Amino acid sequence: MIELEGVPELVDPVMVAAFEGWNDAGDAASTVVSHLDKEWKGEVFAALDAEDYYDFQVNRPVVFMEGGTRKITWPTTRLSVVRVGGAKPRDLVLVRGIEPSMRWRSFCNELLGFAHELGVELVVILGALLGDTPHTRPVPVSGVTSDPDLARSMNLEETRYEGPTGIVGVLQEACTHAGVPAVSLWAAVPHYVSQPPNPKATLALLNRLEDLIDLRIPLGELPEDARAWQVGVDQLAAEDSEVAEYVQTLEEARDTAELPEASGEAIAREFERYLRRRDGGPGHATEAAEGPFQRDTSHDRTKPPYPPAGDTRGTERADTERAEEPPSPAEGASEGEDDDAQD
Repeated sequence: MIELEGVPELVDPVMVAAFEGWNDAGDAASTVVSHLDKEWKGEVFAALDAEDYYDFQVNRPVVFMEGGTRKITWPTTRLSVVRVGGAKPRDLVLVRGIEPSMRWRSFCNELLGFAHELGVELVVILGALLGDTPHTRPVPVSGVTSDPDLARSMNLEETRYEGPTGIVGVLQEACTHAGVPAVSLWAAVPHYVSQPPNPKATLALLNRLEDLIDLRIPLGELPEDARAWQVGVDQLAAEDSEVAEYVQTLEEARDTAELPEASGEAIAREFERYLRRRDGGPGHATEAAEGPFQRDTSHDRTKPPYPPAGDTRGTERADTERAEEPPSPAEGASEGEDDDAQD
């Protein structure tokens, strides 16, 4: 039994989880949790035992100097809590870590133990995959669930994916079997610019999360970062005629596939988001909860630079992963099936 001494009673808590690795193309998903943790000053209250779940030859510990003393940061999964005030207060339990190397069922059971003890009402798991989507168009984000009732009530896709899966898919199924409502949000990252960071995909996931849990999320510098990222990729594409032609092909396929959807529901959703931000809706952070929480920044990472011209890292991985995924929206598949490809 997990005992969380000193953890305050949470208000309508939602657990938001993301894991680096196979389910995190462009680091888009894990950056969402880092952003929430930074903006709302999350306080770490638990960390899973690294030796239980990680192969240190795959995810190596990092040595660093602090005040003249050598220290080691071990790969692990940490949980933090943020108290969100406003007209409709709601607390978040943030889970960020690395996809475990082993004992996935025990890993999921331990996270579900925390969810049970904290009274979590909904688990939202974030993922990002490589897809045939152009960087010049809005990032496709799909919400999927294994629960037919939840799919109907929250207007989500009921997952139909079959094939190799990652920790996102395993955790979602563990939640379903435990009777915990769970949703996965997937962003599609252009495979030809797969290297991190991808602030545009992170921003798209944050917007969809905001709609799902009905909170106004402070975006900080993400909108400007997303614009700068797109300008940088535009410049890279303009320097190579073959890449520019390929992007144009993806644009045409995407526009054709989405033509019937350019309508009422999507426009209304964007307008509602605009009104929430203009009116200063719910989502203002309260002071961090007092108690045993100590700020842990060991998992924060410096954002790497944007990809230099000619950098094609990630292309080989994109080819491999696309071979394991169902067709993307550009190829005529539904968004729910495409964005659940690594579910």
